[in-house]
Amino acid sequence: MSTETDPTTSAAPPAAPRVAPPAAGTGAAPGEPITTPESHKEAAWAESRAVAEASRQTEWERPSFGKALYLGDFQWDLIHPVPEPAAEDVERGEAFLARLRELAASMDGRRIEAEDRIPDEYLRALAGVGAFGMKIPTEYGGLGLTLAYYGRALMLLGSVHPSIGALLSAHQSIGVPEPVKMFGSMEQKKTFLPRCAAGAVTAFLLTEPDAGSDPARLTTTARLADDGESYVLDGSKLWTTNGVIAELVVIMAKVLPHEAAGDVPAGKGGITAFVVDMASPGITVENRNSFMGLKGLENGVTRFDGVRVPAANRVGREGLGLKIALTTLNTGRLSIPALCAGGAKWALKIAREWSAARVQWGRPIGEHEAVASKIAFIAATAFALESVFEVYAAVADAGMKDVRIEAALSKLWTSEMSYTVADELLQIRGGRGYETAESLRARGERAVPAEQLVRDLRINRIFEGSTEIMRLLIAREAVDAHLAAAGDLARGDATFAEKARAARDASGFYAKWLPKLLAGEGNDPRAYREHGPLGRHLRYIERASRRLARHTFAGMGRWQAGLERRQVFLGRVVDIGAELFAMAATCSRAEQLRSAGAPGAESARDLAEAFCGQSRRRIETLFSSLWDNTDDADRHLARRVLAGDFAWLEEGVLDPSEGTGPWIAPPAAGPSTAADVHRSVR
Repeated sequence: MSTETDPTTSAAPPAAPRVAPPAAGTGAAPGEPITTPESHKEAAWAESRAVAEASRQTEWERPSFGKALYLGDFQWDLIHPVPEPAAEDVERGEAFLARLRELAASMDGRRIEAEDRIPDEYLRALAGVGAFGMKIPTEYGGLGLTLAYYGRALMLLGSVHPSIGALLSAHQSIGVPEPVKMFGSMEQKKTFLPRCAAGAVTAFLLTEPDAGSDPARLTTTARLADDGESYVLDGSKLWTTNGVIAELVVIMAKVLPHEAAGDVPAGKGGITAFVVDMASPGITVENRNSFMGLKGLENGVTRFDGVRVPAANRVGREGLGLKIALTTLNTGRLSIPALCAGGAKWALKIAREWSAARVQWGRPIGEHEAVASKIAFIAATAFALESVFEVYAAVADAGMKDVRIEAALSKLWTSEMSYTVADELLQIRGGRGYETAESLRARGERAVPAEQLVRDLRINRIFEGSTEIMRLLIAREAVDAHLAAAGDLARGDATFAEKARAARDASGFYAKWLPKLLAGEGNDPRAYREHGPLGRHLRYIERASRRLARHTFAGMGRWQAGLERRQVFLGRVVDIGAELFAMAATCSRAEQLRSAGAPGAESARDLAEAFCGQSRRRIETLFSSLWDNTDDADRHLARRVLAGDFAWLEEGVLDPSEGTGPWIAPPAAGPSTAADVHRSVR
């Protein structure tokens, strides 16, 4: 899995990497402010923006529900009816889930939590049923499952322990299999995919100690060797999920420009992807990181000192690495909605059973309104979380739509809402929710790991793009049409003549687009009647979509080029769209279940209607705060805090953190001679 904006899923090998103690470093004195001239800040921002823009996929060759939604166009037919999978895909997927369920039932999540590791025999057993090749095509030894069945498998395994889901997701969603499958040569596919499917753990290395969501700060380098047949890698990667047990990794490194050598043409360099065998000399795992949750996660710091990588292991051309990473994440992010939905489904089960059994003031606590409202929220949201996953997976599997915005929306919304669900479950359980499962077991009560759910779900708001970064990523796509129409109007340094020319060009776009935002099907009380009580919510989505587009246009008109820096405003725009997307997905799935006559089909409408009612209230609050807020005052206050104006407020407490180390540790100098602690899982 990855943190911040990138797929930081990393790895370490079966018999080569060593875990060394973290390097001691130097840095600014504790509490010493870091000052940067404004001109340097602007230059750094411009460079980072240029790198990010260069990696964006700007073409929209297929329709996108999410993109249309932000432009005020509710294209219901893009997600309803939900695409049906092929019969053979269902048969293969169901057969695998049956085998996997039997295996999962034999695993003990308590053991993983206690030992802080996934036992080797579990990994071997997972490899034995093909779990490491779920998404790999059958011709390369994989199972060739659809994204829907892949996500359901992660949901099942995540209910044993979330670290199992994280390991398999890091391996298949953004590890070696996915980028090689999408961008690798035929030879690379034949070389690496069978090995991955057989159980070779893999990972993705992008994040560095000082480069998370800002790829322009990447410092790991790759230099073409004199023979032109290999590259030499130097640098370090942070938060390398799977990093202590992986055999293969995909690493992002900045290739230095070079002249033509051998059969390799001259290269301009840039961020580039390489497949690296972790048994290669010069690789050191410096530290196995420990976290508040996800016990058993093999995550570390990995250093590369003069590591030679065959030129044949370069994935795609030089400079394509960041685009490979971001494209991989479009489908890779599906794992998080699946795991979030699984957590919420378990939370619903515990909330229901506990609230019926616990009696206070003469009646079960679930009958008291204060608790009942929480149960209703958990139930409605759990259904919505699973619906977002199922609908997005089905649309992605069908392959007829562009799902990059839906992927980001799904990850953003499910990670936020599932964490709220977990927090509400803990509150319903009260003191028993805060108490650990082991403590409950020790005194003879049912060992319910509610506090563990809170700890484990929290990382999903950071994994594979933090909430803040996801909002900016989605916002960039949401305002893309405006920026394209405005052209030089959005450029702060454009000349008067350039702006005049851009204004003429933009007028054509807006003359056609703006009238469409005035009225639509949402104003017709007969629209969507075939969906019964859900029709009114579909009409609301249509109206709110146009309303959101009008507000976005108003923001563009007010701030023009400065809009992209109004991050809180854009965040609210994105959150409104995310709620609308979740409402649409929930209605679509409820209607799908009803038309299929699935178990609980009729009550699914009740859950969808309850969720839509709750979501609409959140949306209205967001709309109100678009223009009625404290954003300017907050921004000013934050600047004063950073300047130290309120340092006096920090007096009267002790700082338990160690005050001698730097905020960001510099890379260690020279190779390590630490003992090898890598464990084989084969």
